[in-house]
Amino acid sequence: MHNEATTETTPTNDPLAAVADAMQAAAETVTQGANAAREAAGSVLPSVGTFANRLLYTTCYGVSYGVVFPLALVALSVPQNNPFVHGLIDGSRAARTKVDEILGAKPSDQAPAA
Repeated sequence: MHNEATTETTPTNDPLAAVADAMQAAAETVTQGANAAREAAGSVLPSVGTFANRLLYTTCYGVSYGVVFPLALVALSVPQNNPFVHGLIDGSRAARTKVDEILGAKPSDQAPAA
């Protein structure tokens, strides 16, 4: 004999309820994944910023050293008592004076001693 009470669908056998439960589980998983990604990004970003700062510092240091060292080496190897060096010194003074005039500052030669 077939009992009608056993043929009724229960909430656990309802296909719509199963789909709703699956969607809710998926939404919870996505939310948990998003939270985990947010936490991971929060811990990674400071280290990326530190790396970028260090890379920028090292690059600037290397470039400035690579430019200043050879120029200082050449400048120190040139004899100082000749027209070439006197021209460089006079040109440098004239340039500093012109910059001081443009900026409205006191000329470098007349600056008070520290």
